[in-house]
Amino acid sequence: MNNYCKVMTTDGLVRGIAIDAKEIVEQARQIHDTTPVMTAALGRTLAAASMLGSLLKAENNTLTLQIKGDGPAGGIMTVSDAFGNVRGYPGNPHVELPLNAKGKLDVSGAIGRDGTLTVIKDLNLKEPYIGRTPIVSGEIAEDVTHYLTVSEQTPSAVALGVLVERDWTVRQAGGFLVQLLPGAGEETIVRLEQALEGLPSVTTLLDEGMTPLDILRRVLRDFELEVLEESHKEYRCNCSRERVERALISLGRTELQALAGEQELTEVGCQFCPQKYEFTAAQLLQLAGL
Repeated sequence: MNNYCKVMTTDGLVRGIAIDAKEIVEQARQIHDTTPVMTAALGRTLAAASMLGSLLKAENNTLTLQIKGDGPAGGIMTVSDAFGNVRGYPGNPHVELPLNAKGKLDVSGAIGRDGTLTVIKDLNLKEPYIGRTPIVSGEIAEDVTHYLTVSEQTPSAVALGVLVERDWTVRQAGGFLVQLLPGAGEETIVRLEQALEGLPSVTTLLDEGMTPLDILRRVLRDFELEVLEESHKEYRCNCSRERVERALISLGRTELQALAGEQELTEVGCQFCPQKYEFTAAQLLQLAGL
């Protein structure tokens, strides 16, 4: 089943992307044992990272979306490949907060309002592209919208949502991203603003059974659309023993020697998935070149 759609208006002035991220966010919830507010915070960031990552040009490019505020969440890190497959982890998965004034999960309270949103694009050049903007609200969608408009100078509208059941499982999760492209004038902006006005939440649209394409047709109802892609995105970790070995080597010879001297077996867990890798003291010393 396709859970992602990308469209372009036939006049070439507006691009739209939408994702149904329920499976992705539920898998992340199970991996990290997140509380409802952290499921919502991580889920929104994963959906945003997937949509932004899918805009990368080359297959071996990656995009990292990190949001770090002064709230108890301790920051959220997500990484997408160029196909929109994502992985991520929260700094503190077990934050519990009362509902906000609107009776919703208090994502802003968990993230905090003083901090930064950082996007790192590894385009296989000498240095990665790094863009950084201040957090606007901590609700994530507004923060990503601000980043795209200010740092990438692409006027955008971003909506993200996660609906959590009473048993803490994910009922709905997803988002959409709409961007004005070069040449879009005042008439296009007005039509888009009118289409977005009064639009129900993403989770409401998903709860009504809408697909990503249905959502984009609703969001861009005043435009003729060309479907560019319908595909399936998933939570995908690319960890391996070789990657962990490289990370251990980067600690340096002294640190590895100290680790080897502390215990016979050292276990290294992946931050993004449940995978664990074991290294004997002799293997650590070998990595240290001793």
